[in-house]
Amino acid sequence: MNATSSSADGSQGSAPGRIVLLTTSHRVAPGLLSWPAWQALRAADRVLCADGAHPQLPYLREAGIRVEEAAPTAEDLVAACAGGRTVVVVATGEGEPALTDGLARLAGSGRVSMPELELLPASYDLPGARLLDLVQVMDRIRAECPWSSRQTHKGLAKYGIEEAYELVEAIEDGDRDELREELGDVLLQVVFHARIAAEDEESPFSIDDVAATIVTKLIHRHPHVFGDATATTPEEVKEHWLRTKAVEKRRESVTDGIPLHQPGLALAAKLSSRVRSADLDVPLPPAEGIGHELLALAARAESEGVDPEAALRAAARAYRDAIRAAEGVGD
Repeated sequence: MNATSSSADGSQGSAPGRIVLLTTSHRVAPGLLSWPAWQALRAADRVLCADGAHPQLPYLREAGIRVEEAAPTAEDLVAACAGGRTVVVVATGEGEPALTDGLARLAGSGRVSMPELELLPASYDLPGARLLDLVQVMDRIRAECPWSSRQTHKGLAKYGIEEAYELVEAIEDGDRDELREELGDVLLQVVFHARIAAEDEESPFSIDDVAATIVTKLIHRHPHVFGDATATTPEEVKEHWLRTKAVEKRRESVTDGIPLHQPGLALAAKLSSRVRSADLDVPLPPAEGIGHELLALAARAESEGVDPEAALRAAARAYRDAIRAAEGVGD
């Protein structure tokens, strides 16, 4: 709402006008602005931008918007709006904190007839947009960090395992803050490996290729979501998944694709799961010994819907607590 003010000699002053602070996301291609943003730009009496290298400027000028490279103070901006004029400020990446603080001080003083103030987001981040920041940060670290620039897939492998276990621990502890952090650490491993892979001379691939591969896989293995198939229970979904996966991989055995270097209990449970899912009748080896007893326990746990690795970790933690209690050590 435009207001009027009276000058010192009692004459009626002009309407104070309007200031529009236009913000954009660097994660969205320059020039892709919202319709309200284009309306504000075309209707403005002046368009100002303090950053002459702002990525939006070429596109604004191409659209016929005259942009002045200027960094006005709050007082300058208020004066520029006198007479009911509209001034649009194309915000820099920092968001113009000095300008907004100055306008807030003027408004709080009560001595100035302030223009209308509007914050107008001209482009928005889509879900996942911050992943672009991670890719850019990883690019720079790979190029400039003495340690990161020398890493290889093989050298990083152990960290992937460590981060995965730390993620599991955060899940089992129920610590939400820790969970968020550990998910980030696991994500970093993916982005780091993809960045290294992009440098391969014979068979390079990028993080986009990694994402495209898993998107294609997910769509293909969820015909009940993206196709005409029907699945109303988790069991039917699993059937779809395994059947599609078998066709994709052209596997000869249900054991194909099971990583043999995973922890023993998890390996035993996975083998038992594959046998049960394939409806095979394969009895456990009749041999004796602790290993075979553990195999039998893992198979039993899997058949009862229990993760033997998680169960053993829970029991081990309880034992750890009992040991600390016996030692008189507090948490």
